[in-house]
Amino acid sequence: MAEYFAGIPTVVYEGPESDNPLAFKHYDAEAVVAGKTMKDHLRFAASYWHCMKGAGADPFGVGTREMPWLEAGDAMTAARQTMDAMFEFIGKIGVPYWCFHDRDIAPELDDLGASNKALDEIVDQAESLQQATGVKLLWGTACLFIHPRFMAGAGTSPSADVFAHGAAQVKKAMEVTHRLGGEGYVFWGGREGYDTLLNTDLRRETENMARLLRLAVDYKKEIGFTGQFYIEPKPKEPTTHQYDFDAQSCHAFLLQHGLEKDFKLNIEANHATLAGHSFHHDLEYAAINGLLGSIDANRGDLLIGWDTDQFPTNLYDTAMAMLTLLRAGGFTTGGLNFDAKVRRQSTEPVDLVYAHIGGMDAFARGLKIAAAIIADGKIDGLVKERYVGWENAIGKKIESGQATMAELEAHALKTNVMRAPVGRQELLENLLNEYL
Repeated sequence: MAEYFAGIPTVVYEGPESDNPLAFKHYDAEAVVAGKTMKDHLRFAASYWHCMKGAGADPFGVGTREMPWLEAGDAMTAARQTMDAMFEFIGKIGVPYWCFHDRDIAPELDDLGASNKALDEIVDQAESLQQATGVKLLWGTACLFIHPRFMAGAGTSPSADVFAHGAAQVKKAMEVTHRLGGEGYVFWGGREGYDTLLNTDLRRETENMARLLRLAVDYKKEIGFTGQFYIEPKPKEPTTHQYDFDAQSCHAFLLQHGLEKDFKLNIEANHATLAGHSFHHDLEYAAINGLLGSIDANRGDLLIGWDTDQFPTNLYDTAMAMLTLLRAGGFTTGGLNFDAKVRRQSTEPVDLVYAHIGGMDAFARGLKIAAAIIADGKIDGLVKERYVGWENAIGKKIESGQATMAELEAHALKTNVMRAPVGRQELLENLLNEYL
Protein backbone atom coordinates (compact mmCIF):
# COMPACT_ATOMS: atom_id res chain seq x y z
CA MET A 1 0.00 0.00 0.00
CA ALA A 2 1.30 3.47 -0.92
CA GLU A 3 2.22 5.86 1.88
CA TYR A 4 0.77 9.31 1.26
CA PHE A 5 2.02 11.06 4.41
CA ALA A 6 5.55 9.69 4.26
CA GLY A 7 8.04 11.09 6.73
CA ILE A 8 5.33 12.40 9.04
CA PRO A 9 5.35 10.61 12.41
CA THR A 10 2.33 9.75 14.50
CA VAL A 11 1.48 12.92 16.42
CA VAL A 12 1.80 12.53 20.20
CA TYR A 13 1.38 14.80 23.23
CA GLU A 14 4.65 16.44 24.30
CA GLY A 15 3.30 19.26 26.49
CA PRO A 16 3.38 23.07 26.41
CA GLU A 17 7.18 23.24 26.57
CA SER A 18 7.71 21.26 23.36
CA ASP A 19 8.92 23.13 20.28
CA ASN A 20 8.04 20.24 17.97
CA PRO A 21 5.47 21.49 15.41
CA LEU A 22 4.32 17.90 14.86
CA ALA A 23 3.34 17.33 18.49
CA PHE A 24 0.35 18.25 20.64
CA LYS A 25 1.07 20.90 23.25
CA HIS A 26 -2.32 20.74 25.01
CA TYR A 27 -4.34 17.78 23.67
CA ASP A 28 -3.51 14.81 25.87
CA ALA A 29 -6.13 12.23 24.90
CA GLU A 30 -6.07 10.31 28.18
CA ALA A 31 -5.73 13.30 30.53
CA VAL A 32 -8.77 13.69 32.78
CA VAL A 33 -10.54 17.07 32.87
CA ALA A 34 -13.81 17.59 34.75
CA GLY A 35 -14.25 13.87 35.31
CA LYS A 36 -13.64 12.57 31.76
CA THR A 37 -10.70 12.12 29.44
CA MET A 38 -10.07 14.75 26.81
CA LYS A 39 -10.74 12.13 24.16
CA ASP A 40 -14.20 11.47 25.58
CA HIS A 41 -15.03 15.14 26.08
CA LEU A 42 -13.97 16.29 22.62
CA ARG A 43 -14.78 13.33 20.36
CA PHE A 44 -12.75 14.70 17.45
CA ALA A 45 -13.54 13.75 13.85
CA ALA A 46 -11.86 14.46 10.51
CA SER A 47 -13.96 15.43 7.49
CA TYR A 48 -13.37 13.44 4.33
CA TRP A 49 -14.40 16.22 1.94
CA HIS A 50 -11.90 18.81 3.16
CA CYS A 51 -9.06 16.45 4.10
CA MET A 52 -9.02 14.30 1.01
CA LYS A 53 -11.00 16.11 -1.71
CA GLY A 54 -10.65 19.84 -1.03
CA ALA A 55 -8.06 20.92 -3.57
CA GLY A 56 -7.79 24.53 -2.39
CA ALA A 57 -9.92 26.02 -5.15
CA ASP A 58 -11.76 29.28 -4.53
CA PRO A 59 -14.09 31.42 -6.67
CA PHE A 60 -11.06 32.94 -8.37
CA GLY A 61 -8.78 29.98 -9.00
CA VAL A 62 -8.31 26.25 -9.36
CA GLY A 63 -6.95 23.91 -6.70
CA THR A 64 -3.39 24.15 -5.46
CA ARG A 65 -2.90 21.24 -3.03
CA GLU A 66 -0.63 18.25 -3.55
CA MET A 67 -2.99 15.24 -3.27
CA PRO A 68 -1.21 12.20 -4.72
CA TRP A 69 -4.07 9.88 -3.69
CA LEU A 70 -6.22 11.45 -6.43
CA GLU A 71 -3.67 10.69 -9.12
CA ALA A 72 -5.06 7.62 -10.86
CA GLY A 73 -6.22 6.58 -14.29
CA ASP A 74 -9.83 6.01 -13.32
CA ALA A 75 -12.28 7.30 -10.73
CA MET A 76 -12.63 4.07 -8.74
CA THR A 77 -8.87 3.56 -8.38
CA ALA A 78 -8.61 7.15 -7.12
CA ALA A 79 -11.48 6.49 -4.70
CA ARG A 80 -9.78 3.41 -3.26
CA GLN A 81 -6.46 5.27 -2.91
CA THR A 82 -8.21 8.19 -1.24
CA MET A 83 -9.85 5.95 1.36
CA ASP A 84 -6.46 4.43 2.18
CA ALA A 85 -4.96 7.94 2.48
CA MET A 86 -7.77 9.05 4.79
CA PHE A 87 -7.21 6.24 7.26
CA GLU A 88 -3.43 6.73 7.09
CA PHE A 89 -3.98 10.40 7.95
CA ILE A 90 -6.44 9.62 10.77
CA GLY A 91 -3.90 7.21 12.24
CA LYS A 92 -1.18 9.86 12.17
CA ILE A 93 -3.21 12.52 14.04
CA GLY A 94 -5.10 10.16 16.35
CA VAL A 95 -8.71 11.28 15.92
CA PRO A 96 -11.25 8.59 16.88
CA TYR A 97 -13.90 9.47 14.26
CA TRP A 98 -14.43 10.44 10.62
CA CYS A 99 -17.34 11.90 8.60
CA PHE A 100 -18.28 11.76 4.91
CA HIS A 101 -20.73 12.64 2.14
CA ASP A 102 -21.62 9.77 -0.18
CA ARG A 103 -20.10 11.44 -3.24
CA ASP A 104 -16.89 12.23 -1.33
CA ILE A 105 -15.97 8.60 -1.00
CA ALA A 106 -17.28 7.21 -4.30
CA PRO A 107 -17.79 8.87 -7.68
CA GLU A 108 -21.07 9.87 -9.29
CA LEU A 109 -21.38 7.59 -12.35
CA ASP A 110 -23.73 7.48 -15.32
CA ASP A 111 -26.84 6.42 -13.38
CA LEU A 112 -27.97 5.97 -9.80
CA GLY A 113 -27.62 2.18 -9.89
CA ALA A 114 -23.99 2.38 -11.01
CA SER A 115 -23.27 5.07 -8.41
CA ASN A 116 -24.79 2.90 -5.67
CA LYS A 117 -22.69 -0.07 -6.76
CA ALA A 118 -19.52 2.04 -6.65
CA LEU A 119 -20.49 3.33 -3.21
CA ASP A 120 -20.97 -0.21 -1.91
CA GLU A 121 -17.50 -1.19 -3.12
CA ILE A 122 -15.84 1.72 -1.32
CA VAL A 123 -17.92 1.11 1.81
CA ASP A 124 -16.56 -2.47 1.84
CA GLN A 125 -13.08 -0.95 1.98
CA ALA A 126 -14.05 1.58 4.66
CA GLU A 127 -15.59 -1.15 6.79
CA SER A 128 -12.37 -3.17 6.65
CA LEU A 129 -10.27 -0.12 7.55
CA GLN A 130 -12.54 0.73 10.49
CA GLN A 131 -12.23 -2.80 11.80
CA ALA A 132 -8.44 -2.75 11.41
CA THR A 133 -7.93 0.64 13.09
CA GLY A 134 -10.78 0.99 15.58
CA VAL A 135 -11.75 4.35 14.05
CA LYS A 136 -15.51 4.95 14.07
CA LEU A 137 -17.92 6.87 11.85
CA LEU A 138 -19.34 9.93 13.61
CA TRP A 139 -21.87 10.63 10.87
CA GLY A 140 -22.59 10.24 7.18
CA THR A 141 -24.68 12.27 4.76
CA ALA A 142 -25.70 12.61 1.13
CA CYS A 143 -24.26 15.24 -1.21
CA LEU A 144 -27.39 16.88 -2.63
CA PHE A 145 -25.84 20.09 -3.90
CA ILE A 146 -22.97 19.54 -6.39
CA HIS A 147 -24.67 17.79 -9.33
CA PRO A 148 -26.58 20.09 -11.74
CA ARG A 149 -29.83 18.23 -11.01
CA PHE A 150 -29.74 19.83 -7.56
CA MET A 151 -29.23 23.40 -8.80
CA ALA A 152 -32.57 24.35 -7.20
CA GLY A 153 -32.29 22.03 -4.22
CA ALA A 154 -33.33 18.45 -3.57
CA GLY A 155 -36.13 18.35 -1.03
CA THR A 156 -37.15 21.84 -2.14
CA SER A 157 -36.70 21.34 -5.88
CA PRO A 158 -39.44 22.51 -8.26
CA SER A 159 -39.06 19.07 -9.89
CA ALA A 160 -40.74 16.00 -8.35
CA ASP A 161 -38.24 13.83 -10.26
CA VAL A 162 -35.33 15.61 -8.58
CA PHE A 163 -37.05 15.24 -5.19
CA ALA A 164 -37.33 11.49 -5.83
CA HIS A 165 -33.67 11.24 -6.84
CA GLY A 166 -32.64 13.12 -3.72
CA ALA A 167 -34.76 10.84 -1.55
CA ALA A 168 -33.19 7.77 -3.19
CA GLN A 169 -29.72 9.15 -2.53
CA VAL A 170 -30.60 9.84 1.13
CA LYS A 171 -31.96 6.30 1.43
CA LYS A 172 -28.70 4.80 0.19
CA ALA A 173 -26.53 7.11 2.29
CA MET A 174 -28.52 6.16 5.39
CA GLU A 175 -28.04 2.47 4.59
CA VAL A 176 -24.27 2.73 4.28
CA THR A 177 -24.02 4.97 7.36
CA HIS A 178 -25.96 2.32 9.28
CA ARG A 179 -23.73 -0.43 7.91
CA LEU A 180 -20.58 1.42 9.03
CA GLY A 181 -21.95 1.88 12.55
CA GLY A 182 -22.41 5.61 12.10
CA GLU A 183 -23.48 7.36 15.29
CA GLY A 184 -25.48 9.96 13.39
CA TYR A 185 -26.70 11.25 10.05
CA VAL A 186 -26.66 14.92 8.97
CA PHE A 187 -29.11 16.80 6.74
CA TRP A 188 -27.44 19.93 5.38
CA GLY A 189 -29.60 21.86 2.93
CA GLY A 190 -26.78 22.89 0.64
CA ARG A 191 -29.18 24.36 -1.91
CA GLU A 192 -32.45 24.08 0.01
CA GLY A 193 -33.39 27.73 -0.33
CA TYR A 194 -34.00 30.35 -2.99
CA ASP A 195 -32.31 33.11 -4.93
CA THR A 196 -35.48 35.14 -5.55
CA LEU A 197 -39.09 34.86 -4.41
CA LEU A 198 -40.16 35.83 -7.94
CA ASN A 199 -39.86 32.17 -9.00
CA THR A 200 -40.37 30.46 -5.64
CA ASP A 201 -43.41 28.78 -4.09
CA LEU A 202 -42.24 29.25 -0.50
CA ARG A 203 -45.02 27.22 1.13
CA ARG A 204 -44.58 24.23 -1.19
CA GLU A 205 -40.80 24.16 -0.85
CA THR A 206 -40.73 24.24 2.95
CA GLU A 207 -43.53 21.67 3.21
CA ASN A 208 -41.72 19.37 0.77
CA MET A 209 -38.53 19.68 2.80
CA ALA A 210 -40.49 18.49 5.84
CA ARG A 211 -41.89 15.62 3.76
CA LEU A 212 -38.38 14.44 2.88
CA LEU A 213 -37.37 14.52 6.53
CA ARG A 214 -40.46 12.53 7.55
CA LEU A 215 -39.66 9.93 4.90
CA ALA A 216 -36.16 9.65 6.33
CA VAL A 217 -37.50 9.27 9.89
CA ASP A 218 -39.79 6.46 8.73
CA TYR A 219 -36.97 4.71 6.85
CA LYS A 220 -34.64 5.05 9.82
CA LYS A 221 -37.11 2.99 11.86
CA GLU A 222 -37.56 0.51 9.02
CA ILE A 223 -33.84 -0.35 8.81
CA GLY A 224 -33.23 -0.19 12.56
CA PHE A 225 -30.78 2.71 12.43
CA THR A 226 -30.43 4.10 15.95
CA GLY A 227 -28.06 6.98 15.21
CA GLN A 228 -29.06 10.58 15.83
CA PHE A 229 -30.48 12.71 13.01
CA TYR A 230 -29.09 16.27 12.74
CA ILE A 231 -30.00 19.39 10.80
CA GLU A 232 -27.11 21.76 10.10
CA PRO A 233 -28.11 25.45 10.05
CA LYS A 234 -26.71 27.83 7.44
CA PRO A 235 -28.28 31.15 6.42
CA LYS A 236 -27.05 31.67 2.86
CA GLU A 237 -24.44 30.65 0.29
CA PRO A 238 -24.82 29.20 -2.22
CA THR A 239 -28.46 30.38 -2.20
CA THR A 240 -29.46 33.90 -1.22
CA HIS A 241 -31.65 32.56 1.57
CA GLN A 242 -31.56 29.04 2.98
CA TYR A 243 -34.47 27.57 4.91
CA ASP A 244 -32.24 26.22 7.70
CA PHE A 245 -31.11 29.79 8.50
CA ASP A 246 -29.90 29.41 12.10
CA ALA A 247 -30.52 27.34 15.23
CA GLN A 248 -33.66 29.23 16.14
CA SER A 249 -35.29 29.02 12.70
CA CYS A 250 -34.45 25.29 12.51
CA HIS A 251 -36.11 24.83 15.90
CA ALA A 252 -39.23 26.65 14.68
CA PHE A 253 -39.30 24.50 11.54
CA LEU A 254 -39.04 21.29 13.55
CA LEU A 255 -41.80 22.40 15.91
CA GLN A 256 -44.05 23.45 13.04
CA HIS A 257 -43.76 20.06 11.36
CA GLY A 258 -43.76 17.86 14.46
CA LEU A 259 -40.15 16.73 13.98
CA GLU A 260 -38.62 18.12 17.17
CA LYS A 261 -38.29 14.68 18.79
CA ASP A 262 -36.46 13.21 15.81
CA PHE A 263 -33.73 15.79 15.19
CA LYS A 264 -30.98 17.67 16.95
CA LEU A 265 -28.70 20.31 15.44
CA ASN A 266 -25.19 20.12 14.05
CA ILE A 267 -23.90 23.63 14.76
CA GLU A 268 -21.10 25.02 12.60
CA ALA A 269 -19.14 28.05 13.79
CA ASN A 270 -18.76 29.68 10.37
CA HIS A 271 -22.46 29.23 9.58
CA ALA A 272 -23.44 30.94 12.83
CA THR A 273 -21.33 33.99 12.02
CA LEU A 274 -22.79 34.15 8.50
CA ALA A 275 -26.20 34.37 10.18
CA GLY A 276 -25.03 37.36 12.19
CA HIS A 277 -24.56 35.41 15.42
CA SER A 278 -21.56 34.27 17.38
CA PHE A 279 -20.68 30.57 17.42
CA HIS A 280 -21.43 30.69 21.15
CA HIS A 281 -24.95 32.04 20.53
CA ASP A 282 -26.11 29.21 18.28
CA LEU A 283 -24.56 26.62 20.60
CA GLU A 284 -26.25 28.17 23.62
CA TYR A 285 -29.63 28.37 21.89
CA ALA A 286 -29.38 24.73 20.84
CA ALA A 287 -28.25 23.64 24.31
CA ILE A 288 -31.02 25.36 26.30
CA ASN A 289 -33.62 23.85 23.97
CA GLY A 290 -32.26 20.30 24.10
CA LEU A 291 -31.13 20.45 20.47
CA LEU A 292 -27.33 20.46 20.77
CA GLY A 293 -26.23 17.30 19.00
CA SER A 294 -22.92 17.78 17.22
CA ILE A 295 -20.49 20.52 16.22
CA ASP A 296 -18.66 21.35 12.99
CA ALA A 297 -15.51 22.95 14.36
CA ASN A 298 -14.15 25.77 12.21
CA ARG A 299 -14.18 29.55 11.97
CA GLY A 300 -14.75 32.22 9.35
CA ASP A 301 -12.85 35.32 8.35
CA LEU A 302 -15.09 38.28 9.20
CA LEU A 303 -13.15 40.47 6.75
CA ILE A 304 -14.04 38.21 3.81
CA GLY A 305 -17.67 37.41 4.52
CA TRP A 306 -18.08 33.97 2.99
CA ASP A 307 -17.85 30.42 4.31
CA THR A 308 -14.05 30.19 4.53
CA ASP A 309 -14.02 27.07 6.75
CA GLN A 310 -10.76 27.91 8.50
CA PHE A 311 -9.36 25.76 11.28
CA PRO A 312 -10.49 26.86 14.76
CA THR A 313 -7.61 28.55 16.58
CA ASN A 314 -9.44 31.36 18.40
CA LEU A 315 -9.31 30.53 22.11
CA TYR A 316 -12.27 32.76 22.95
CA ASP A 317 -14.40 30.72 20.57
CA THR A 318 -13.19 27.34 21.78
CA ALA A 319 -13.44 28.30 25.47
CA MET A 320 -17.00 29.62 25.14
CA ALA A 321 -18.04 26.63 23.04
CA MET A 322 -16.71 24.21 25.63
CA LEU A 323 -18.29 26.25 28.45
CA THR A 324 -21.71 25.77 26.86
CA LEU A 325 -21.00 22.11 26.16
CA LEU A 326 -19.85 21.35 29.71
CA ARG A 327 -22.79 23.18 31.26
CA ALA A 328 -25.10 21.15 29.03
CA GLY A 329 -23.58 17.91 30.32
CA GLY A 330 -21.21 17.24 27.42
CA PHE A 331 -21.85 15.34 24.23
CA THR A 332 -24.57 12.72 24.53
CA THR A 333 -24.28 12.26 20.77
CA GLY A 334 -22.08 13.76 18.08
CA GLY A 335 -18.65 15.29 18.50
CA LEU A 336 -16.26 17.95 17.18
CA ASN A 337 -15.86 17.42 13.46
CA PHE A 338 -13.20 19.54 11.78
CA ASP A 339 -15.26 20.85 8.88
CA ALA A 340 -12.26 22.96 7.98
CA LYS A 341 -9.76 23.22 5.17
CA VAL A 342 -6.17 24.35 4.88
CA ARG A 343 -5.55 27.66 3.20
CA ARG A 344 -4.93 27.92 -0.52
CA GLN A 345 -1.22 28.53 0.02
CA SER A 346 -0.87 25.54 2.37
CA THR A 347 -0.25 23.01 -0.33
CA GLU A 348 1.71 20.08 1.12
CA PRO A 349 0.31 17.03 2.98
CA VAL A 350 2.10 18.08 6.18
CA ASP A 351 0.06 21.31 6.25
CA LEU A 352 -3.08 19.23 6.84
CA VAL A 353 -1.38 17.72 9.89
CA TYR A 354 -0.32 21.13 11.23
CA ALA A 355 -3.90 22.36 10.80
CA HIS A 356 -5.45 19.53 12.81
CA ILE A 357 -2.84 19.83 15.55
CA GLY A 358 -3.75 23.52 15.91
CA GLY A 359 -7.48 22.84 16.03
CA MET A 360 -7.16 19.97 18.49
CA ASP A 361 -4.86 21.94 20.78
CA ALA A 362 -7.19 24.96 20.64
CA PHE A 363 -10.18 22.90 21.73
CA ALA A 364 -8.12 21.14 24.41
CA ARG A 365 -7.21 24.55 25.80
CA GLY A 366 -10.83 25.63 25.50
CA LEU A 367 -11.87 22.57 27.51
CA LYS A 368 -9.37 23.32 30.27
CA ILE A 369 -10.40 26.99 30.39
CA ALA A 370 -14.11 26.12 30.53
CA ALA A 371 -13.56 23.57 33.29
CA ALA A 372 -11.61 26.16 35.29
CA ILE A 373 -14.36 28.78 34.86
CA ILE A 374 -16.99 26.35 36.14
CA ALA A 375 -14.86 25.13 39.04
CA ASP A 376 -13.94 28.65 40.13
CA GLY A 377 -17.54 29.91 40.01
CA LYS A 378 -16.73 33.64 39.78
CA ILE A 379 -18.43 34.23 36.43
CA ASP A 380 -21.44 32.10 37.37
CA GLY A 381 -21.66 33.99 40.66
CA LEU A 382 -21.83 37.36 38.92
CA VAL A 383 -24.55 36.12 36.57
CA LYS A 384 -26.54 34.73 39.51
CA GLU A 385 -26.18 38.07 41.31
CA ARG A 386 -27.55 39.92 38.27
CA TYR A 387 -30.75 37.85 38.31
CA VAL A 388 -31.19 37.70 42.09
CA GLY A 389 -34.39 39.76 41.87
CA TRP A 390 -36.16 36.78 40.36
CA GLU A 391 -35.70 34.97 43.67
CA ASN A 392 -38.00 37.35 45.53
CA ALA A 393 -41.76 36.92 45.90
CA ILE A 394 -42.86 38.74 42.74
CA GLY A 395 -40.15 37.11 40.63
CA LYS A 396 -41.14 33.63 41.72
CA LYS A 397 -44.82 34.41 41.14
CA ILE A 398 -44.12 35.61 37.57
CA GLU A 399 -42.00 32.57 36.68
CA SER A 400 -44.54 30.16 38.16
CA GLY A 401 -47.21 31.66 35.90
CA GLN A 402 -49.37 32.78 38.86
CA ALA A 403 -49.00 36.58 38.55
CA THR A 404 -51.83 38.63 37.07
CA MET A 405 -51.54 41.90 35.17
CA ALA A 406 -53.31 43.68 38.02
CA GLU A 407 -50.79 42.33 40.56
CA LEU A 408 -47.88 43.41 38.39
CA GLU A 409 -49.35 46.88 38.02
CA ALA A 410 -49.73 47.17 41.79
CA HIS A 411 -46.12 46.02 42.28
CA ALA A 412 -44.87 48.53 39.71
CA LEU A 413 -46.76 51.39 41.34
CA LYS A 414 -45.26 50.48 44.72
CA THR A 415 -41.64 49.95 43.66
CA ASN A 416 -41.39 52.66 40.95
CA VAL A 417 -38.17 50.98 39.68
CA MET A 418 -35.78 53.27 37.77
CA ARG A 419 -33.02 50.97 36.51
CA ALA A 420 -32.09 47.33 35.86
CA PRO A 421 -29.25 45.50 37.68
CA VAL A 422 -25.69 46.37 36.69
CA GLY A 423 -24.25 44.22 33.89
CA ARG A 424 -20.54 44.12 34.85
CA GLN A 425 -19.55 43.31 31.23
CA GLU A 426 -16.08 44.79 31.60
CA LEU A 427 -15.38 42.86 34.78
CA LEU A 428 -16.63 39.63 33.21
CA GLU A 429 -14.43 40.17 30.15
CA ASN A 430 -11.45 40.83 32.43
CA LEU A 431 -12.15 37.61 34.30
CA LEU A 432 -12.40 35.64 31.06
CA ASN A 433 -9.02 37.00 29.97
CA GLU A 434 -7.49 35.79 33.23
CA TYR A 435 -8.59 32.23 32.49
CA LEU A 436 -7.13 32.47 28.99
